[in-house]
Amino acid sequence: MRATVERSHFLKSLGHVHRVVERRNTIPILSNVLLRAEGSSLTMKATDLDLEVTETVPADIGQAGATTVPAYILHDIVRKLPDGAEISLDTGEGSQLSLRSGRSNFTLQVLPDTDFPDLTAGEFPTRFSLPASALKRLIERTQFAISTEETRYYLNGIYLHVVTVADKPLLRAVATDGHRLAQAQLEAPSGCEDMTGIIIPRKTVGELQKLVEEPEANIDIEVSDTKMRITIGPVVLTSKLIDGTFPDYVRVIPQGNDKILKIDRAEFTNAVDRVSTVSSERGRAVKLALSDGKMVLSVNNPDSGSATEELGVDYSVDGLEIGFNSRYLLDVAGQLETDTAEFRFADSGSPTLITDDGETNALYVLMPMRV
Repeated sequence: MRATVERSHFLKSLGHVHRVVERRNTIPILSNVLLRAEGSSLTMKATDLDLEVTETVPADIGQAGATTVPAYILHDIVRKLPDGAEISLDTGEGSQLSLRSGRSNFTLQVLPDTDFPDLTAGEFPTRFSLPASALKRLIERTQFAISTEETRYYLNGIYLHVVTVADKPLLRAVATDGHRLAQAQLEAPSGCEDMTGIIIPRKTVGELQKLVEEPEANIDIEVSDTKMRITIGPVVLTSKLIDGTFPDYVRVIPQGNDKILKIDRAEFTNAVDRVSTVSSERGRAVKLALSDGKMVLSVNNPDSGSATEELGVDYSVDGLEIGFNSRYLLDVAGQLETDTAEFRFADSGSPTLITDDGETNALYVLMPMRV
């Protein structure tokens, strides 16, 4: 294999691809990135056996071929080369890769490309497209609620599925960790109506978020029973799906909460952030005391002190005292988009529903804490 590639294109693509590689691997080939030179392009591929990212960049190909080299070492070398540099790659006899740029010359150990695993095989019967901005919005509004508890592995991702509301198909994303739930939806794009619900793993969600760099771009999504493939311009991400059943989350969403509070989102966020400064690292509890037109936020930590702050609110029903994890409150408030946040309470021990004022495409459920 012999190829010449421009440093900035190479570095950007390597940056996307090498992130998939785990730093500690018991299988040597998984520490490597596959380089394949053919036609007028250089293709890079990396995988951890659950997730695979492929990207192609323009290159001057002197001899077609393929090899694999250590991903992090290659990325570090290219990162440290000067802007605008031309990089030549040459496998020569095949046992090593020679990388030259200006006066710099590196020789890297290689492993045969024939040993590199391939995740992309198989049929993807469901295919649809949507704007990058729409996918990014679905991810951002739900990602924070993904569970990190490995025992309930089926909660370690975002549940993407199609629902029908008022005879209108919607593509809905849901994530929950048992303490909070986030749901976001948009009009279902053509082609996804018959898709069975899938659970996209946490690592895949994180990579997707980083890869969506241009909101105006269009994204192609293909889904099978066990895998999904997402094409974003020159990048192709293939991921295994979580093999599990997502719980019936609809039962968790409260329907009859009749105590309605409306509050300035920015004021509320700043107040929670301030009073939680003295909360314990473990509990992070903040108490909300509601009365007619007023909310008092308070934190009491025997180890460090206490804090209170009073806010004017739109609330005119029975008084209520309820506690929440301040970190969870801030996470939810950070996803709201309108100036006014709407809280719907039942009582101090029941789940609370939080939405944007007048917004129906996203909702959040928080379980209260004892304070």
